[in-house]
Amino acid sequence: MPIKTLIMGAAGRDFHNFNVFFRDNPDYQVVAFTATQIPNIEGRQYPPELAGSLYPQGIPIFPESELVRLIGEHAIEQVVFAYSDVPYAYVMHKASEVLAAGADFRLMGLNSTQLKSTKPVVSVCAVRTGCGKSQTTRRISLILRQMGFKVAAIRHPMPYGNLVVQRVQRFAELDDLDEYECTIEEREEYEPHIDNGVIVYAGVDYEAILRQAEEEADIILWDGGNNDLPFYKPDLHIVVADPHRPGHEVSYHPGEANARMADVFVINKVDTADPEAVLAVHENLRALQPAATIIEAASPLFVDDPTAIQGKRVLVVEDGPTLTHGEMSYGAGWVAARRFGAAEIIDPRPFAVGSIKATYAKYPTTGDVLPAMGYGEAQMKELEQTINNSDAELVVIGTPIDLGRILKINKPAQRVRYELQEIGQPTLEDILKARFGK
Repeated sequence: MPIKTLIMGAAGRDFHNFNVFFRDNPDYQVVAFTATQIPNIEGRQYPPELAGSLYPQGIPIFPESELVRLIGEHAIEQVVFAYSDVPYAYVMHKASEVLAAGADFRLMGLNSTQLKSTKPVVSVCAVRTGCGKSQTTRRISLILRQMGFKVAAIRHPMPYGNLVVQRVQRFAELDDLDEYECTIEEREEYEPHIDNGVIVYAGVDYEAILRQAEEEADIILWDGGNNDLPFYKPDLHIVVADPHRPGHEVSYHPGEANARMADVFVINKVDTADPEAVLAVHENLRALQPAATIIEAASPLFVDDPTAIQGKRVLVVEDGPTLTHGEMSYGAGWVAARRFGAAEIIDPRPFAVGSIKATYAKYPTTGDVLPAMGYGEAQMKELEQTINNSDAELVVIGTPIDLGRILKINKPAQRVRYELQEIGQPTLEDILKARFGK
């Protein structure tokens, strides 16, 4: 009899593990997915068009809060944990729930879940959300293109809409973001690549995505999400760490696994971190993977008009995932507001509405900044209303995108941009030329 299986996820790694291992595997029966972290995923279905011939009715997706009930009601034999950026204690608490309910608890490794490309793959991953993968990926794409390669960036999944339509997505122009009705989180990752002239792929079925990208690229650039492991077997695996959170590289799942398989570490933000924290991260990374090359880097800030911030009462909007499950209390926008002389950074919480207000309750470590939550049109409207409700004189936008394209903000705004800048040697260019130089 096939092993009755439940997959715990957040609309990313869970779907990938199913597609590459369980979809056409008669030894297993995937009874359900559970969902967390991402709003409005539970209560839906993994559609039959993607689930394969063994699942003509598709597979239901339930809230993770129903985990124990589902194990008992469906005689689940195995539970697969398949999402990322959670502390070790959290993983074991979930394991304890599963074990006490009678099922086995499983973490799936690379041999079961990684796909092999016909083209070279450079993967950019991290030990935590918010370390600086995005600017690192942009820097690498620039170097590779200057070396004469055509690059396709494949982004870790964020399929929050119609999963069938989102099976394979290709983004070459900003209008493509509107066509696919992308969320703010998706736009934050895709838009900067598109602005730089790099084609982005994403979606649900990552083997189909890979095969299409291989047709137009010389090198595949895996742009990781959270601190998840790469879906593709890398020829060069680059892992970003953050000295603002020393010790997290050895205490979060699966960030430590990423570190242990690294070829290169990028310790980012060294210009704004405590030197002792930088040294601590160095030591931890060296202990995890002594053979890896370590690069130190900064992410300097750029603002169109810094004088516009000086003396103003400002509302700071930051990247959502960095503040929520990334557990940071501030980001680039807050740093820019302080650096360029804001008179006050106002607390957005009194002006928050709907799901934005609920986000603060769920993630109490968020500081006096506004997470750019936008998982769907309704939440984008609530973000817009929260900004417009405030009595700020200026909005400082620390997200990687132009929020003015999708929100109607009734106040002046300044965008904060940041790019990776290596400090000293070796540089990413040195590494890439040594590995891929013609």
